[in-house]
Amino acid sequence: MDQPAIGDVFGELIRDAYAVRTGIGPRPLAGGRVPRPVIEIIERDDGLINGAPADHYLAEPAEWQPHDVRALRLCRGAVLDIGCGAGRTALELQRRGMAVTGLDISPGAVQVARERGLRDTVIATVDDYARTTTRYDTFLLLGNNLGLLEGPERAPGFLAALAALARPGARIVAQGSDPYGTTDPVHVAYHRRNRERGRLGGQLRLRLRYRLLATDWFDYLNCSVDELEKLLEGTPWRLKSVDTEDRPYYLAVMELYP
Repeated sequence: MDQPAIGDVFGELIRDAYAVRTGIGPRPLAGGRVPRPVIEIIERDDGLINGAPADHYLAEPAEWQPHDVRALRLCRGAVLDIGCGAGRTALELQRRGMAVTGLDISPGAVQVARERGLRDTVIATVDDYARTTTRYDTFLLLGNNLGLLEGPERAPGFLAALAALARPGARIVAQGSDPYGTTDPVHVAYHRRNRERGRLGGQLRLRLRYRLLATDWFDYLNCSVDELEKLLEGTPWRLKSVDTEDRPYYLAVMELYP
């Protein structure tokens, strides 16, 4: 069986979702002229496949979840929006007059963010960007992007890169998901399988699919607040506050300590 090509899955689906939402640019079609909904396919290493509409990456503030709205109140100073995607959050901060940089590894997503008006963008990994001389007061990891910590092996390096980019007293505002409230036997079994392999229960192994493209397999972390605190041990960051109003989703604020 042919395997999908490895490519900029996120960029391709964001470009198509933008075209469907705005009518600007070529759109994937079904039945001739009817725009086809853009679905992000998430494949897990136990065989589970989920799909989610990609339009939410372009959502305006009136369409946001409450925790996303509250997160913006926690921003101060110069902001680095990590995993900015199509610029949903960064554009709103820019509209509010804040200095914000959108960072993403997807050239296609960053192109859409620029087309939508985001002025300051970077295509890079956090590690590569840590070599810049620019410094920030707030790091955003919204849209469940606390998952970019990946797990115990990756978290120290990721957090060290943010510390290298940080001004004194900087903060990380991150949205995460506690995976352990579920009773779904598929997920419960996956958590057990992970632990048997020496991984955190919610440490996902995923790849994304869209049309003819796939990403390489990567780790993405759903963790409890207690697990997050343990991941911060030995790093320059400390957990300052947690907003659990929309559980199982939560907002965690981490502050840089000398």
